[in-house]
Amino acid sequence: MVAGTRLDPAELILPLFVKEGIDEPQPVRSMPGVFQHTRDSLRKAVHEAAEAGVGGVILFGVPVHKDARGSAADDPEGIVQVALRDLAADMGDQLVLMTDTCLDEYTDHGHCGLLTAAGEVDNDATLERYASAAVAQAAAGSQVIAPSGMMDGQVGAIRAALDAEGFAEIPILAYSAKYASGFYGPFRDAAECAPQFGDRNAYQQDPAGPIGEALREVRLDLAEGADAVMVKPALAYLDILSQVRAMVEVPVAAYQVSGEYAMVEAAAANGWIDRERIIMESLIAIRRAGADLILTYWATEVARTLS
Repeated sequence: MVAGTRLDPAELILPLFVKEGIDEPQPVRSMPGVFQHTRDSLRKAVHEAAEAGVGGVILFGVPVHKDARGSAADDPEGIVQVALRDLAADMGDQLVLMTDTCLDEYTDHGHCGLLTAAGEVDNDATLERYASAAVAQAAAGSQVIAPSGMMDGQVGAIRAALDAEGFAEIPILAYSAKYASGFYGPFRDAAECAPQFGDRNAYQQDPAGPIGEALREVRLDLAEGADAVMVKPALAYLDILSQVRAMVEVPVAAYQVSGEYAMVEAAAANGWIDRERIIMESLIAIRRAGADLILTYWATEVARTLS
């Protein structure tokens, strides 16, 4: 009766991976219980999430062919666009279909943008690719565009492109405070997007950077037209999450990332922790710090528990 913090299934968003060219769902080695889905198994997973009351899903694609431009990102027949059309036809308004808008899953070098001849990420050239991918996703049925590449100006470029192509009603959930974190390791197995050289420190935020830097990134995204903002990762950045929540009047999301998930699953498998208790406690902490929306690989399981 007097609990100060509550979870609701509608606040949860389930990240899902769909892979081109496979006949059966493939387990992700470093994320027990998570799969690279076929189109059919993806549909099943999304139906289960909807039945449990999950508010939304966010799709990440793994194409067969990758190149320096990330051509599959905006190909109308690319794996995410095809999967979106499946789900849009199946689900109607049962939950919200969201898409990650980045290039790392689609490039042969694994970085989030186009590269210069010197091997550095070309921020401005990448914006054109993000804009094109966002329009392709919206045309295929995405109801929320979520740019995660941390390029300067990405929200403005995407907003302008969506508006120009008749998708002014599609909101943008900006990965505004995304840190260059070690907690992403297992995700790179799932999305097959580990950089082939270097790292992403040049365009993601420094974990030791000043809090004001994160808040400035949030303000810039809002000025460019973001409808909601995200902090990623979640648990190690609850202080950032709390300050973002206090500063803005739009919905705030937090991503409970692959490393957070994998550590709990590994410890539970060894009998070292109470798995279900830790899952709920971690989500309560994220919610208490200010998240209106939580991206978590446990979304369907937790929604069933809450129901």
